[in-house]
Amino acid sequence: MTTLLKTIKLVGKGIHSGLSVEIKIKPSKKPGIFFQRVDIAGSKPMPAKYDNVGEAKMRNTTIGAVSGAHVQTVEHLMAALFICGVDSALVEINGAETPIMDGSAFLFINEIMRAGVTRGKMRKIIVKKPVVAYTREVRRELPKLFRLKLWIADKIAHRKSDGFVKLSPNDGKSLDITATLVYPEKIIGSQTYSYAFDGTKKSANTFIKQIARARTFGKYSEWEYLKKHGMGRGADETNVIALNNAGDGTLNKLMWPDEFVRHKIIDAVGDMATSGGIICGKLESYKGSHALNNIVLKKLFSDVENYDIVEEK
Repeated sequence: MTTLLKTIKLVGKGIHSGLSVEIKIKPSKKPGIFFQRVDIAGSKPMPAKYDNVGEAKMRNTTIGAVSGAHVQTVEHLMAALFICGVDSALVEINGAETPIMDGSAFLFINEIMRAGVTRGKMRKIIVKKPVVAYTREVRRELPKLFRLKLWIADKIAHRKSDGFVKLSPNDGKSLDITATLVYPEKIIGSQTYSYAFDGTKKSANTFIKQIARARTFGKYSEWEYLKKHGMGRGADETNVIALNNAGDGTLNKLMWPDEFVRHKIIDAVGDMATSGGIICGKLESYKGSHALNNIVLKKLFSDVENYDIVEEK
């Protein structure tokens, strides 16, 4: 078990709510990452676990019940804690959404590294049998009218809803991620990126240098729609890569031509961190999403024959 050496305090705004929010990431002696809404009287710490994800169908991962106390958009912070080896912490937050900061995981990682972490090793969850989650499974859970709208949009854009996320065995020593994006916009097109994390400082440094700064992204033309539906109100050029209306460029400068798929690696790492350890297996994400990441974890843990847990001292 590894925790922080001192408390971290951060202030920012929620990318969807646009509201200012403060978080304190505190050392903890209790195994696991927990979020607690300090703005709600009597709110108890909520485990950041795959089986406590209340919503992952849209553009973020939410911990807790959406109808009650919950915290949205936890994936970038979860990725940062995971990469730094922190598997025990209490995150106190005075709002419903983790601050977006610069749209990446880098600032969270920087603050965690400044605070320092205790020595220890995370538990390993060894994948023994393949499990797969498909986009059609996510869509089946959506309201009929929304499913119809998605189907029409796919037809117009000549887009296939053939996404999937698959976990399968490897040598049992690392989380090996390969993510692929396929977008009609020319600036993105088809992009693939691979990354492996084995808990070593070397693999963590690779993430920090090559992936951590990759920002979330979206179409500029979608912002008005998102705002009307209570999303994207905190998005701006400082925290989101904005695709222009033509889809052949961006309104702000890219760090890498494939920054889009590198950000998907952050999302995948953050979502896999809700397993409570290091998933040791091969993760294939083709047109992946937060919802697919959550479903594949639920499938993995649905049968004890699918995995082994190794506690390293």
